[in-house]
Amino acid sequence: MDSEKNFRNAESVFSKKVKAGKRRTYFFDVRQTKGNDYYLTLTESTRRFNGEGYDRHKIFLYKEDFNRFVSSLQETVDHVKTELMPDYDYDEFTRKHEEWEANRAAEAAAENSSSEESGETEVSETVEQTSEASEDDMSW
Repeated sequence: MDSEKNFRNAESVFSKKVKAGKRRTYFFDVRQTKGNDYYLTLTESTRRFNGEGYDRHKIFLYKEDFNRFVSSLQETVDHVKTELMPDYDYDEFTRKHEEWEANRAAEAAAENSSSEESGETEVSETVEQTSEASEDDMSW
């Protein structure tokens, strides 16, 4: 129990968030222990179907396992890509996500320019809610 408590109190020194569709997000965090050591936490966070909270699954990855983990992950992904599903377009979702982000940025820029023209300096709360709603509505 004490080691679990120490993991929760460990300081995060780097974080990367990866949105993966409507309900799923991955978090890659580098954490520092009190002894100035580092490890990774890989977290999958999935919004519950009823909309009440999230389910989270964590993997703790220690420095001595980094190379073997990355090598095995790459080998496994390559196997799926080359042996099991060689004809699948693995870049499809990346393109859709980039397209979605570009549209979102264009909408925000258009909203900012129309706010500036009307003398408003703050983005309205409804625009922020619209952006969040459209992120949830992504079909990829």
